[in-house]
Amino acid sequence: MRRLFFILPLLCLAGLVILFWRGLDPARDPSSLPSALIGQKVAEITLPGLGDRPGIASTDFAGEITVLNFFASWCAPCRAEHPLIKELASLPGIRVVGITFKDTPADSEKYLAELGNPYLAIGVDDSGRAGMEFGLTGVPETYVIDREGIIRYRLAQPLDAGRLEKELKPLLAELTK
Repeated sequence: MRRLFFILPLLCLAGLVILFWRGLDPARDPSSLPSALIGQKVAEITLPGLGDRPGIASTDFAGEITVLNFFASWCAPCRAEHPLIKELASLPGIRVVGITFKDTPADSEKYLAELGNPYLAIGVDDSGRAGMEFGLTGVPETYVIDREGIIRYRLAQPLDAGRLEKELKPLLAELTK
């Protein structure tokens, strides 16, 4: 019985070491979050527009390839990725829309006036309800939606130039064929 008293903590420690070691696997991509929404229709949402811009409804996603970007004026990474969102908006055959997440309309207007507006439509999600429908983990977050309104891609972190070139542009090129 006394041996068990010494062996049991050692076995628990060995189990924890193995568990932590697996978490440090360099092949594991910590930025990739599995999403139950990939391959699913866009969530049922209807959001009012920002200022004079049109709002967003789930029916708007059918018929065009859409990049949906959740952003907020208070989000520093959103500012960093904004030039890349503008680059996406310049691609032919791609519709870029945005949803302001838990932000005041006045602050969102000021943010877009300062950085430029790449969005064809902007929905205001001041309650965070649309974010919950999309499984949002935080802002910024970007989705690619195909012509049938099916979510094909989710990036739950700021967009960077490497991901834009290696992941988003090839996927968008494939979807626009």
